[in-house]
Amino acid sequence: MVRGVRGRWTWCGALLLAGVLAGGVSGCGPEVPPAPGGSPSSVSAPASPSPTTEPGTPAAEPQPSEVLVEVVVNGGLAGVRNQLVVHYDGSWTSRSGTKPPRTGKQTPAEAAELRAALEDPAFALVPERPTGSPIPDGFQYYVTYRHRLVVADDHEHPAALQRVFAALPEGGPPTNP
Repeated sequence: MVRGVRGRWTWCGALLLAGVLAGGVSGCGPEVPPAPGGSPSSVSAPASPSPTTEPGTPAAEPQPSEVLVEVVVNGGLAGVRNQLVVHYDGSWTSRSGTKPPRTGKQTPAEAAELRAALEDPAFALVPERPTGSPIPDGFQYYVTYRHRLVVADDHEHPAALQRVFAALPEGGPPTNP
């Protein structure tokens, strides 16, 4: 076990280390503080994976309640720690610090646009880590989709990542404190 934030034990660090040693990633993102009355695991758990299948086997249709994408935003001048979780049916939950979570639902067309942006082969080519110099007081974005974690910052966003951000509910990643 690895000691986590505020003295709690967390497996995320151990999974991340094991994933790095194995040449992959664990899917663990940064921890976001829980909403009032919420449990830490309800916020910091990685996105639910999509069903996996053997090569050549058609993929099972995801359930509407399964997580499509999780976006966590950290940093900025105000030091935000926000999380946005979008499900396959377009329903979403956004958490900002200790404020009560906000929920909503994308239209079927908006949800289809987000799925198309995430499934675009160009998105699979987006670097998993920022390639430029960090920007002081800038944001870091952690995007988890199908077991893949992409970390970006404010330096530069490839077109495929920008397309995903534009298709997110409320016009992009949650950066407001």
